[in-house]
Amino acid sequence: MKNTNNRILVLGVGNILRSDEGVGVRAVEKLAREYVFSENVTLLDGGTQGMLLMGPIMEADVLVVADAVLGGGEPGSIYRLTGADLPLRIDPGKSPHQADLLDTLTYCDVLGALPELVVLGVEPQDMDGVGLELTPVVARRLPDLVRLLLREIERLGGAWSPAERDAEALGAG
Repeated sequence: MKNTNNRILVLGVGNILRSDEGVGVRAVEKLAREYVFSENVTLLDGGTQGMLLMGPIMEADVLVVADAVLGGGEPGSIYRLTGADLPLRIDPGKSPHQADLLDTLTYCDVLGALPELVVLGVEPQDMDGVGLELTPVVARRLPDLVRLLLREIERLGGAWSPAERDAEALGAG
């Protein structure tokens, strides 16, 4: 149900130094560069901050996490997970930041301050290599992930519009 009073936190998590593990952060960076959001939407690069994210998470009514998700599908597969799906689809043994995220969410829940939660993620191809770039298959899916994040924001009561382009960049300067 759409509630325009929802405080929506869009949290990109992952390690950008480990190729596809950083897809969630890359998605939030793209959102911040290319769109403007209503006041009830906050974008946050959560990187690998783990427990340091408890404050922003507990202040939100709804948490939308963008992340690499090990769902067992082909690299580039996109997933939408909610509450009960998370422990089945997030493997803390494969990614330290996912262990931290699950612990953080558990502590927020114990404190009675776990917001409604949706995870949108992409099946990674490479999370073990060192590199700043996403693999080609995951990079091709990044725009799809961003579109799904925008739809989720709308569904939850947030609004967005494309960012104004710099007049000089458009050749009008």
